[in-house]
Formats: sequence, structure tokens, C-alpha cells
Amino acid sequence: MANPKYLTVGIVGRPNVGKSTLFNKLTKSRRAIVDDMPGVTRDRMFGKADLRGRPALVIDTGGLEMGGDEDVIIRQVREQAMVAVEEADVICLLVDGIAGLTSVDRQIGEVLRKSGRRVVVAVNKLDTPKRTNETADFYSLGFDAVVPISAEHSIGFWELESALIEGLPEPAGEEPAREGEPARPFAVAVVGRPNVGKSSLVNRILGENRLMVSDVPGTTRDAVDASVTWHGKEFVFIDTAGIRRKNRVTLKIEKYSIIMSLKSIESADMALLVLDATQGITTQDERVAGLINEERRACVIVVNKWDLLEKDSMSTARFETDLEEKLKFLSWAPVVFVSALTGQRTGRIFEEIARVRDEYQKHVDTGPLNRRLAHWVAKQPPPIVGGRRVRFFYASQSGSPPPTFHFTVSRLGLVGEPYERYLVNRIREEYGFAGAPIICKYLPRTGRHSDERGDKSRPAGKPGRGGKSPRRHAGKSPTGRTKPGGPKHGKPASKHATASKKAR
Repeated sequence: MANPKYLTVGIVGRPNVGKSTLFNKLTKSRRAIVDDMPGVTRDRMFGKADLRGRPALVIDTGGLEMGGDEDVIIRQVREQAMVAVEEADVICLLVDGIAGLTSVDRQIGEVLRKSGRRVVVAVNKLDTPKRTNETADFYSLGFDAVVPISAEHSIGFWELESALIEGLPEPAGEEPAREGEPARPFAVAVVGRPNVGKSSLVNRILGENRLMVSDVPGTTRDAVDASVTWHGKEFVFIDTAGIRRKNRVTLKIEKYSIIMSLKSIESADMALLVLDATQGITTQDERVAGLINEERRACVIVVNKWDLLEKDSMSTARFETDLEEKLKFLSWAPVVFVSALTGQRTGRIFEEIARVRDEYQKHVDTGPLNRRLAHWVAKQPPPIVGGRRVRFFYASQSGSPPPTFHFTVSRLGLVGEPYERYLVNRIREEYGFAGAPIICKYLPRTGRHSDERGDKSRPAGKPGRGGKSPRRHAGKSPTGRTKPGGPKHGKPASKHATASKKAR
């Protein structure tokens, strides 16, 4: 199902205390979640990290813009801190150990202390043992955990990570279903930008006003999962209402909705990506779609508010073309045009969910798959890369979703992205998998020298290049027994032995 629950860490602090450096060091070489993803623009606002074995989502809240008016400063401090507080499990308050404790640090600390969240104070820029004693003043902020670090030189990170995870419960792993127990419900996350109609859509599906629907600032989300049974199959809708609307917060809250979307997607088997037909496909839609693709979840795209769009005979075709251009990495996801307000075509949503669920859990038999693979490769051989053409020996599908196909090949690194797309398209044509991602993995042949060392694999018992058979010890069979005609039977074992006999 989902990956282990991420511990969410919010980094808060005034400008120029080293938040970006700390963020980069904590996330190490891992790319930002929305970086290098098809259809998603680069955004270093948050990224994945590993805190002593705990998967974590690190949020860089950015620096606070200082104004001339004290009220403006206090308001910005509160807004900035509360955004991180509402999304995070633990807060890392980063301060500058060289500059010392400032009034802005105190203002941020005051807001965080009232929030009830656990706070770890990281005193940055203390890169020598003598300076580690300069943390005493920061205990006046009222937090127990104060850790001296140097983000630039990676000093004190073990202590910082230990402090961040201290006292937090271990992530609950998914237990396999025991024999005789009913299968767990299929989990569906309803994700999308704020105000695209997610709550209205779920209320329409459930047939009740379970989730609060309002455009008034301050409306909070319902954190309770919604369960429903359809045609004897149980489904659970996770975190359905999306991001909380924050009252009196003037920051760009929409950027933070992607964090809530990530948490929902990770907890689900499938994502319903809800779009607003009246606004088209926005950059934020592309980001959420990119998360679905990155997390390898099944997907159904739901275009809501279709009744509000001024339509003609080509409206559907134009929107589908726009989807193909901007969300081409989700081209395998079915699309449903609905109106949560009027109920138009909302019945089709469950039909698609049930169909995609079956496709997501489908398994292909190994024998027919290998026969089709041989046909596909013969029809369109792989291209030659670096003077070599990869050979496919075997294919199989792993037992658990998402659909993952393992290909045993002659040499790793020779299957390029275009040929992989060719294989995936052939698999979809033959077996379907509508609404499900397809993952391809490549394995070297066992019992051969490492492919990375440049050795060419070939079937056992076949002559090598030049027609020469593999060298064996003279007069010996593959089992090590002496062959008839060897030295025991009076025949020479080599030319050298024959020459020695004649010389005598």
C-alpha cells in the first residue's frame, strides 16, 4: 500500500541564519520532491530526508521579510511560523549562534511555544568546540532541546537528528493480512488544489454532507476517513477535504497544499485528481499530478464543475488535448467529466474506481508474457547502444501492486527510455492496466560475470566469439572425470607430451 508515514519537520527562522544550507544537508543528495519530475517545475520548498532511519519530509518555510512597522514584523512572524506549525510534527527553530539571540528569535519562539508543538532549537554557525558553549542564551526561549550545529560543515547533525525524532512514535508499518482475515479496504485519496470541489465531490459520492463545504476562511478539514461499500467492495477515502483554510493568513497557502496532497497520496492505493473545469490545468495541478506519478499510485482524473463551463461540441476534445499536453505522464489515467453540485455523471466515478482497482491488482502469467515479449522484441529489436544490442532472456511480474515487470537482460544500462516506452505500450495494448502505473526493472543474468565489467553474457554451452569452445582442462570432462582417450588409455594429452615422446 503506502510508504511508511513521513515525519514532517518544519524549519523556521529569520533570514540569513542558514535555513537553506540546513535544508540541503538534511535532504542530502535526494532531489526535492517536485524536482526533475515530468510536468512539474522546480521547487525547493520541501524535500525528503532520512533522520536516523526515519523517513522525513523537511519543509523550508523561507526567510521572514522585515518591514519598518513593528506590527508588520509581528504579523509576518506569526504567519510564517503558523504555516509550518500546522503542517509539521516537530519544528526546528534555526538561530544564528554568532549573532546571538535577537528580538525576532524571541517573537518566533513565543508563537511556537503557544502552539503546543515540540520545538528543537538548532544554534547554527558554531563550527568550533569553543563556540559550542555559546548556546546558553538560547535556553531563555523556553525549549528543552537546544543543539549546537554548523550546517555548512555538517557538525552536530547526529545530535540534531536525534533531538528531532526523540519521543516520537515509530511509524506503523503495514501488517500483511492473516489467513482467513478479510482483505483491507482499497484506499482512495481525493487530491487537488483548494476550492476545486473535493469536499462536495466526496459528499456526493457518500450521499451525505459528511464533510464541511464552505468558501469562508477558517473552514477546517475533516480528518476522519470516509468509508463506503459499493457492490460488495469496501473503499476508504483518505484525508478527503484537503488543505485546511487558514484564517487571517496572507501567505501563499496554495503552495503548502501540495504537502497535504503528498501525505494523502502516500497513504492510499489510488488518487482521484480533481481539476476545476472553469480554470483549466494550472501549475499546481501539474505538481499534484507529478506527485501521483512519482509515488506510483493508481489514478483517475475527475474534471469537476463541468456544468459551469460554456461548452460546444468540441469542449471535451479540447480539454482532453490540454490534458495530453500538460499531464502526458498520466496519459494512462481515465478521465471523468462531472459536476459535484448537480450530480452529473458522478456515478461513473465509482465505476472507474472499481475498474482501475482491478487493473491495479491484475497479474499476468509468466508463460504468455514471455511469448509476447519474444514477439515484441522480434518485431522491434532494441537499438544498438555503444556497439552492443541488449538481449532479453526472461520477463515476470512481481506479486504485489503497482504492476512491476522484471526483465532479465544481457547487459544493464542498454535499455533506453524510448524502448522502455515501447515495451510499456505493448504491455498496455495486450493486457490493459488502465489507470495503473507500470514499472519496469532490469536484472542481469545469474551465473555470469558482472555486466558492469564489460563481459558479454551468452547462453550456456554455446561457442564464444570466433567459434572456440570454452577452455577446459585437457582430457577432462565438465564433471572432472577422465575422458576415454586421455592419459589413462595411453594417448597423449597434449602436443607437448607427443613431442617429448618422439625426442626420447
